[in-house]
Amino acid sequence: MKKIICLLLFAVFCSGVNAQDSTAVEKEAETEKKGFDKSRLFFGGNFGLSFGNYTLINISPQVGYRFNNYFAAGIGINAQYSQFRDRYNGETISRESYGVAGMNIFGRFYPIRQGFVQLQPEMNYIWGKYKYYPTDVEYSLNGKILPSLLAGAGAVLPVGGAVNMIISAQYDLLYKASGNSNPGTPYGNRVFYSIGFNIGR
Repeated sequence: MKKIICLLLFAVFCSGVNAQDSTAVEKEAETEKKGFDKSRLFFGGNFGLSFGNYTLINISPQVGYRFNNYFAAGIGINAQYSQFRDRYNGETISRESYGVAGMNIFGRFYPIRQGFVQLQPEMNYIWGKYKYYPTDVEYSLNGKILPSLLAGAGAVLPVGGAVNMIISAQYDLLYKASGNSNPGTPYGNRVFYSIGFNIGR
């Protein structure tokens, strides 16, 4: 009888040690999940092409990290070229062209799974030139580094797999108008809309 009791006590002790070991393993796994997780990375940005009287080339990739269900943040590069031609009777009267190159960081808060609010500070180098063909008047804008602070909201539309379409409306809180030979910020004094995508979480 004593042997049976001793065996039972030994079995209970061993199961308690195993339970502690499995609890320790679970805690270690949770700790690992709290660290950097590559599966939480996402890639995307805004990309656009338009040709004609108004030409736009926009290549602005971003990479971000989804910290949890409610918050994500990341960095990006801005690269834009735009050109506007004014025509009369099929002939170009004037041409304006602008370039933008810079960097941004962004933070997104997701109050719901398919929607977010975003804040995106930027620093952009902006340059450009103007030409009026009838009199051959031409001048260049003074290239300048200008800050922007984009605030807005957007929707996340699943496309398939890990690909999502991002539709957003934003406004530059630090808008600066162009004047004389100085460029202004690239987004204008109005709400603007963009369509991009994310691959990942």
